[in-house]
Amino acid sequence: MSEEKLMSKKKPAYPVNESLDAYLEHYKRKIEIPIFYNDLLRFSGSVVVYDANEEDTLWVRVYYSEFERQEIDVSLKQVYSILHSDGSDSIHPYLNVDAVDYCTFGNSKPFRIKIRNILNDNFTYFYVKKTDASRIYGLELEHMLSPYNLNFLVCKDTLIEEHIAGIPGDVFIKDFLPKCTESEKAQLAKEFVKFNERCMIRLLGDMRSYNYVIVPTHDFDHVVYKIRAIDFDQQCFEGKFKVYRPQFFKENFVMVELVRAKLQRYSVDQYKVEERSIVAKRIGSSGNRIKKLRNICKKDTISVKANVDMLKAELYKFTLDKNFKKCTKMGQIVDLGLDFVLRNYKDVSMKQLIDRKF
Repeated sequence: MSEEKLMSKKKPAYPVNESLDAYLEHYKRKIEIPIFYNDLLRFSGSVVVYDANEEDTLWVRVYYSEFERQEIDVSLKQVYSILHSDGSDSIHPYLNVDAVDYCTFGNSKPFRIKIRNILNDNFTYFYVKKTDASRIYGLELEHMLSPYNLNFLVCKDTLIEEHIAGIPGDVFIKDFLPKCTESEKAQLAKEFVKFNERCMIRLLGDMRSYNYVIVPTHDFDHVVYKIRAIDFDQQCFEGKFKVYRPQFFKENFVMVELVRAKLQRYSVDQYKVEERSIVAKRIGSSGNRIKKLRNICKKDTISVKANVDMLKAELYKFTLDKNFKKCTKMGQIVDLGLDFVLRNYKDVSMKQLIDRKF
């Protein structure tokens, strides 16, 4: 299926309503920052950024006038301090803003900031984006329902995201996967099944290979691989259910074939059950925080009516749960999907779980 048929051509950015704003403030996600997304748009020039193979990365390195650059550098150092430290300016003398890159590809058009510690040359990145309510829901759900914590800040129309380290999925598939052992390939197949299931449950869309990273960890005498989402722009917006299942993107074809080659059907079902069960446990352990987020999301407008109607019809067909038919907002579908996991996978045997679709 082509990208044009599977995905909408343009997703709008949705504003943060009062309830979500209060939620962000309560959980220390809302904070004052000295620079905003629109400030970074005032660059005076740019050059294309190429990778090590001299291929266009779709990022451009931007430049500012001498007067503006000084002010921007100080402000970006302050943002780094707020995001990673105590927010004071005591670390500013030891930081350097090595690069400000701008991506014109996709909906979010982010800025990527490279900050280097001049004492030891260690560096890290963070991203400056336009605030979008659906992305914030995606970040919060990832923080609570995945194995990974996320660090991000919101101030008015600007979103600051911590960099998620790893090997981009498309790069890994092309350059690293062919060198993996058969055991490592089987492990990667398992992780893709679990990643696919996790995205489907919480309706995180557009997980093409360049929107997630492979994270290798050395453990005794072998390497453990994990798959981690890095783009949350398509959290519960699209109407086609396939958008929320990474297996249906052509960019992931190699990973799907890996699953077919390395895992038996029973193993695939087992890993799906494991992921559903752990997501259900995370929902329970997140307590009032996820309850508050779900209640806010249910009342918010984060998609168009046509997408809501399409997705609820497809989910009813997939699960046979009539409650999906009653949904009028995308947040209600997300909430019902999480509730469906809790209702159907608590104290149920594996055989019963495998017999159920969702």
